[in-house]
Amino acid sequence: MTMLTPQPLDRQEDEEMLVPHSDFVEGPQPLVEGPQPLVEAPADSAGTVDNQASEEPQASRFTWAIENFSRLNVKKLYSDVFTVGGYKWRVLIFPKGNNVDYLSMYLDVADSANLPYGWNRYSQFSLAVVNQIHNKYTIKKDTHHQFSQRESDWGFTSFMPLGELYDPNKGYLVNDTCVIEADVAVRKVIDYWSYDSKKETGYVGLKNQGATCYMNSLLQTLYHIPYFRKAVYHMPTTENDMPSGSIPLALQSLFYKLQYNDTSVATKELTKSFGWDTYDSFMQHDVQELNRVLCEKLEDKMKGTVVEGTIQKLFEGHHMNYIECINVDFKSTRKESFYDLQLDVKGCKDVYASFDKYVEVERLEGDNKYHAEEHGLQDAKKGVLFIDFPPVLQLQLKRFEYDFMRDTMVKINDRYEFPLELDLDRDNGKYLSPDADRSVRNLYMLHSVLVHSGGVHGGHYYAFIRPTLTDQWYKFDDERVTKEDMKRALEEQYGGEEELPQTNPGYNTPFKFTKYSNAYMLVYIRVSDKDKIICDVDEKDIAEHLRIRLKKEQEEKEDKRKYKAQAHLYTIIKVARDEDLREQIGKDIFFDLVDHDKVHSFRIQKQMPFNLFKEEVAKELGIPVQFQRFWIWAKRQNHTYRPNRPLTPQEEAQTVGALREVSNKAHNAELKLFLEVELGQDLHPVPPPDKSKEDILLFFKLYDPEKEELRYVGRLFVKSSGKPIEILTKLNELVGFAPDEEIELFEEIKFEPSVMCEPLDKRASFRFSQIEDGDIICFQKRLLPGKEQVRNPDVLCFMAYVKNRQIVHFRALERPKEDGFCLELAKNHTYDDVVERVAQHLGLDDPSKIRLTPHNCYSQQPKPNPIKYRSVDQLLDMLVHYNQISDILYYEVLDIPLPELQCLKTLKVAFHHATKDEAIILNIRLPKQSTVGDVLNEIKTKVELSHPNAELRLLEVFYHKIYKIFPLSEKIENINDQYWTLRAEEIPEEEKKLGPNDRLIHVYHFTKESAQNQMQVQNFGEPFFLVIHEGEALADVKVRVQKKLQVPDEELSKWKFAFLSLGRPEYLQDSDIVSSRFQRRDVYGAWEQYLGLEHSDTTPKRTYAANQNRHTFEKPVKIYN
Repeated sequence: MTMLTPQPLDRQEDEEMLVPHSDFVEGPQPLVEGPQPLVEAPADSAGTVDNQASEEPQASRFTWAIENFSRLNVKKLYSDVFTVGGYKWRVLIFPKGNNVDYLSMYLDVADSANLPYGWNRYSQFSLAVVNQIHNKYTIKKDTHHQFSQRESDWGFTSFMPLGELYDPNKGYLVNDTCVIEADVAVRKVIDYWSYDSKKETGYVGLKNQGATCYMNSLLQTLYHIPYFRKAVYHMPTTENDMPSGSIPLALQSLFYKLQYNDTSVATKELTKSFGWDTYDSFMQHDVQELNRVLCEKLEDKMKGTVVEGTIQKLFEGHHMNYIECINVDFKSTRKESFYDLQLDVKGCKDVYASFDKYVEVERLEGDNKYHAEEHGLQDAKKGVLFIDFPPVLQLQLKRFEYDFMRDTMVKINDRYEFPLELDLDRDNGKYLSPDADRSVRNLYMLHSVLVHSGGVHGGHYYAFIRPTLTDQWYKFDDERVTKEDMKRALEEQYGGEEELPQTNPGYNTPFKFTKYSNAYMLVYIRVSDKDKIICDVDEKDIAEHLRIRLKKEQEEKEDKRKYKAQAHLYTIIKVARDEDLREQIGKDIFFDLVDHDKVHSFRIQKQMPFNLFKEEVAKELGIPVQFQRFWIWAKRQNHTYRPNRPLTPQEEAQTVGALREVSNKAHNAELKLFLEVELGQDLHPVPPPDKSKEDILLFFKLYDPEKEELRYVGRLFVKSSGKPIEILTKLNELVGFAPDEEIELFEEIKFEPSVMCEPLDKRASFRFSQIEDGDIICFQKRLLPGKEQVRNPDVLCFMAYVKNRQIVHFRALERPKEDGFCLELAKNHTYDDVVERVAQHLGLDDPSKIRLTPHNCYSQQPKPNPIKYRSVDQLLDMLVHYNQISDILYYEVLDIPLPELQCLKTLKVAFHHATKDEAIILNIRLPKQSTVGDVLNEIKTKVELSHPNAELRLLEVFYHKIYKIFPLSEKIENINDQYWTLRAEEIPEEEKKLGPNDRLIHVYHFTKESAQNQMQVQNFGEPFFLVIHEGEALADVKVRVQKKLQVPDEELSKWKFAFLSLGRPEYLQDSDIVSSRFQRRDVYGAWEQYLGLEHSDTTPKRTYAANQNRHTFEKPVKIYN
């Protein structure tokens, strides 16, 4: 049974849309039968469209009751077709899951197969499985998508667990009937295929390099601050600078093109000037971070120039952090500068509420009193006030937050309003410090709204800007710029839920959808500075060398465009001659005859008769028409490319275009020819000889084994019935040998996938040896006795050597960016051959002490795992990275042979002595089957203990917390010392004598850091264990902590002691019983409950600290140059 009714939507709060088999996939998915790839959140496609509606959306609800659900014996099932917004839709389900143990459900374009090419439609929709017992347990998920030929369905592969769906007590199947609801809202989309941004708006967009929309939205915002643009134009650059190596020039070039181009502008030069490679351009980064890094970089580049200080003048403001005691006359203040402000979105209804929260006063009292120097601990007020605001105020909205409950980053899509006019002097200047200059009027106008559309792991960025602060807004969405009204730029970017009015007036409750597109950065310009900042920028602000360079670039681009536009009217003819063969063979190439990319090429209109083209050749190459004979090249089955036959008179009478079609089955735009020119005695051209079927054109190469040189020496016509022995004298004469010099002949047959070059029987006829037009004969002197010791005695050896030759650049693994040395090796060298050559170069007697690591072509770094001993057959296997071949290997010289080392496990352990401060770093190397007990015994032989019978333990320390005590029996093979520190220490005697009511607790050092008025606990220093006795007060525990850490009384008086659970401190008084806070008897997994010592971090950073950063999903933004 199916029904189509416009009904209200019961929305489920904070419904997560996760695909369970991938940690990185958020949001709904296109239907993919079989395993699914990792994808970004879908908003990238939808976000580019959801603000392009040309009319109000139409919405309806479709209800589908599926009977006998549990008895369905089909993999997938489609609903009836229903129509919304003039489009046909249907719901698609997989009752037993689409390769997952979940119900899979999608919205599908019902008539996608019959729609015209290039169709697309945009929809916001929700899918639900109705709970027929309790409606509040109905499972509903909503999303939006741009449907197209490529993605004609979209939805949720893991909608709900099959176990829940099929459980008769849960209410989703009643009388074996499942009820599914689809709420669909459709917006019509403007067709942008023929859209011209410059013509429609006067502005042009920026091309997206892969995932650079975040950068494009920021660059457009900065460009539309004319004072900033003018400063960039005035940065000194010279005509010798290259944009790809100079950030100022690249930015000048980009801004110039945005100002004067008619079409969208590429950003590749700018990202190259940042030092980014293609990989960086496909990583989506954070706009806020890029903004800071770019402004810092420009500030640095502006130093010592006429525009020094521009960044500060435009964007820098100052606030004052203060702590003021309530009961004594003591106040501490600190002035800090800012280029942007981070405002809370969560819990704030608008920008003013965020500013109220920013300057909110925090009370320091009770356990959290302030230590006011000579006044001791005091009740105090702590807060922030603004000394001055900048002319251009950049507000970063905190749309992304860490959710401690779910242990993940989440996006805050809550409604958050921002005004067109922002008054920061409101309420008698409540945001301003006493030192603020009250004569400055802090009234701001909104200039730009940067929007993020999507989820936490991906999405799309674009910007709404009003360049001259009029009422006309523009949307800058990568290549496309459109005019927008104020509602689009403001209200529609507030976030929250969007209400879609019903088409049926019988129902009053509208549909509601979460808006995934919302403002994420705001730029305001102070009204009093408006005329200075929105200034005129014209050609006189642009350096002359830049104008000349960019105009020339424009002209070249226009020429290229015309060239491309007319390409279909022309054919490229590539003409190879003897001169090319002589020039290339033995230098650029060794196999076949010529590299066609390096020969003379002609661009000829397809309609030109070939005979007229011969006149062009005569003019260009100085060879009269009557002396020209052209041969067509052919690709043979063995992948060689040879002249095949001369053109016939009939072919030469055709047009160039017709001839290209005949000669080229691949239908590319090129015609390749060999020009045969015969030279007479005086070396002047003569007419080509007649050629009968009996005549064969052969090409000859000479090989010199002693010099290891191969060169082209010419071509000859021979009779197919003739024999090689008949032309030996002529060949000797051709190369200047004595007429009776003994020479050996080889036929070069092929070189892919391996070289095939075989001796030619001098006494057999050419026909018998299957020699034909275009074949290559290599010859050499017969080697005299005693000369056979040369490295490559014959052509076959030499050709095989050239084919396999590989220059490898070796770098020391500890210095991966520095060039080391080069060796010429062969691709088929064995593992032993390679390490032997490396050892020989390094003067090392034992090659097995060399360990090699391959190169990652994408990251330009060593791969994480070295090559195991004899684990690869040949050098080529070491160099291949996916479909690329690298020419870099990294080497290490080991202290023991690699086969021995591979049977061992090396652990880096920091040993902490019972009484000495400094840790000792030990590299412990033991057989892989060894245990932690063996490691500790080995450590005992290397360190000084406090007494001979001291017992040791091994701990795992990460971010200044103890996560694990290793059992003595644990095998070391799987212990990882790459990301956390392994610490060995003596077990204190008191821990060995634990009473029945004693507790062993974690003790960590911490400090509180306030970030935008939010307190965060930061651990530091060395964590340790401590025994606490039943009924023991904090005062007694303090004495033992002081003795253990040897802290002076004066220093200890400043410390605070707190019980921390899940990062929240509960401060303790001296009389508090510590053991009552710690209920767990074991220390395993108890690192989140600890006794915290709060004090300032004065500890020197230890040099041994392991890499404490786990691999994060996002890389930081870096500008390298």
